[in-house]
Amino acid sequence: MSQDAESSQPTIAFVGAGNMAFSLVQGLLAGTTLPASLSVADPFPEALAKYTATGVATFEQNDAAILGADVVVLAVKPQVAAAVVRDLNLTCNQLLVSIAAGISLTSLAAWTTSSQPIVRCMPNTPALLGAGMSALFANQKCSELHRAFAANILKAAGKTLWVESESELDAVTAVSGSGPAYFFHLMETMIEAGEALGLTREVATKLTLQTASGAALMACQTSDDPGTLRQNVTSPGGTTAAALDVMIAADLRGTVHRALNAAHSRSISLAQEFGAET
Repeated sequence: MSQDAESSQPTIAFVGAGNMAFSLVQGLLAGTTLPASLSVADPFPEALAKYTATGVATFEQNDAAILGADVVVLAVKPQVAAAVVRDLNLTCNQLLVSIAAGISLTSLAAWTTSSQPIVRCMPNTPALLGAGMSALFANQKCSELHRAFAANILKAAGKTLWVESESELDAVTAVSGSGPAYFFHLMETMIEAGEALGLTREVATKLTLQTASGAALMACQTSDDPGTLRQNVTSPGGTTAAALDVMIAADLRGTVHRALNAAHSRSISLAQEFGAET
C-alpha cells in the first residue's frame, strides 16, 4: 500500500456491479468518499447503467478498473469467482476484499498469490438499505490499515464485526447472511394466518410488518435479551402464552436449530464446490 494511500482516501475498485456493490458505492458516496476514488467493472453494460448518475468511473474490463486501486472489492457470484480472480492482474500492494459467499481465503490466495492481503466478508441483504450486518476476517498479510479500509467499506452499508476465525463465517452465513429470509418467511406466514382469521391482506400486512419492526427495535434498544422480552409480554394463561404453547409443542426451537445447521453445512459445501482444487 502506498504512502499516499495512508494519508488520503483509498481508491476502491469494485469487480462486479450487482446490487450489493451498488449499495456499498451509494453508502460510500453518502459519506466522505469522492466519486473519483471509486470505479466499477462489469462485462454487462446494462449492469453499469445505474452507476452513471453517481459519477463513478465504469469499465467493462476488470483490469482497467483495478489499475492503481488501493482496494479491490470482489463482488461476484461464487460460481464465477475462480475465473474472475485468476484473470485479475492484482499486485501484492492491493487489498482484496471479497464479499463472494463461501469462497475461502485459501482459494483466494491460490488464485492470486500467497502474499496477497485479503479480507473475507459476509454481508446480508439489508445492506441494500444501509441496514446490513457484515462479519469480516483478515488473513495474516493484512495490516491494521488494510483492516480499517475493509471495515470502512462495509460500514457504508450497515454495521460490522470482526470474527476470530474464518470458520466462524460459515456460522455467520447461517445466522445473519441467510437470516433475513427466515424473518421474511415468518412475516409471510403471519400475514397468511391473519387473512385466515378474517383480516384483509392489507391490514394483516401492516400489522405484521410494524410488529416485526417494533419488536426488532425493542430488542436492539433495550438491555434485555430477547428471552426476557418474550417473557415480559407473555402473561400466564393469556393469548400470547396460548400461541407460544403451540410453537413450543411444534418444536419451533428445534426447527430453527436444524434450519441453521443446514445453512451452515451448505456454506461449507459451497466453499468445496466453488473453491480452489487441492
